[in-house]
Amino acid sequence: MPRRPSPDRAPNQVDVARRAGVSAQTVSRVMSGQDTVRPETAQRVLAAVDELGYRVHGAAAALATGRTRMLGVIVVSNVQYSSAVISAGIEDVATHRGYTVTTTAVAKHAPIAAFIDAFDRLERQGAEGIILVAPFEFEDEAMQQRLARTPTERGDRRAGVVDQELIARLATEHLLNLGHDNVWHISGDEGWAETHKRRDGWARVLNERGITPPPTISGDWTPESGYRAGQALAGILEATAVFVASDEMAFGVIRALHEAGRMVPDDVSVVSVDDIDLAAYASPALTTVRQPFRSVGRDAALRVITKIEGGDPDAQDFDITEPTLIVRSSTAAPAR
Repeated sequence: MPRRPSPDRAPNQVDVARRAGVSAQTVSRVMSGQDTVRPETAQRVLAAVDELGYRVHGAAAALATGRTRMLGVIVVSNVQYSSAVISAGIEDVATHRGYTVTTTAVAKHAPIAAFIDAFDRLERQGAEGIILVAPFEFEDEAMQQRLARTPTERGDRRAGVVDQELIARLATEHLLNLGHDNVWHISGDEGWAETHKRRDGWARVLNERGITPPPTISGDWTPESGYRAGQALAGILEATAVFVASDEMAFGVIRALHEAGRMVPDDVSVVSVDDIDLAAYASPALTTVRQPFRSVGRDAALRVITKIEGGDPDAQDFDITEPTLIVRSSTAAPAR
């Protein structure tokens, strides 16, 4: 019968191996998330871990293997729904593959130096790979040096992940196909690449239809900015349709239109972007273009782990990340 560890010391991998009837190397493989162990053997090891109360000591494991199995994530400090769901997707994959995640936030509109400092902090903490969830190109030479030396992925809009111009096309064409003569646009924060891509996509669709794009009304992703933009839009009586760059801004737009006596969708149809959980429960329920945020996070984590482990991320199969138009009751044909 396997011996119990002494009550005077914490159980170790050897104790787990004895209890499970396997080698210490097999225990190490299971605890590090490797998929080379048969499922029934892995279950036996995990049962022994629970029974003995064994816990991996991160520092000791790093010393023994030369690896930390840590991913670093840099996000822009805000309360946006998208960042939280992308991070959840990263955590999904990291947990499954035996990695931990350490996240650091950089203030909105911070200079590039703040991102470089965050990158350096994560490297010092032992991050083997870093995921950037930030809307910038990072063309600075110092940042490029860091991106070259540490496996890195974008957790926001890697080329081909989510086509922001397609998002604008889906939204704008939906409103035009309902019969609206023109579509106004309330844009996001000017510092974000998504803002420019969505605006370009909106204008391109209108130009293709022979329609002159009206002036853009600027926002900054917040409901407050949407409310202010909605107040401005309410005074433009010929505006019967608006494409808003985020759901959260759309909530503010709808409130402002309602207060001005302009009903949605009877007087103004509203379509936005993201499909956050509250969108289906707004009044009226919000027509929006769904972004697959969780898939984007999973995709970024899989790619960076593949790089860390010496594989080719371009040879892997990842989640489909096409945006999808979700039609609800905030859009309708214009009243004539």
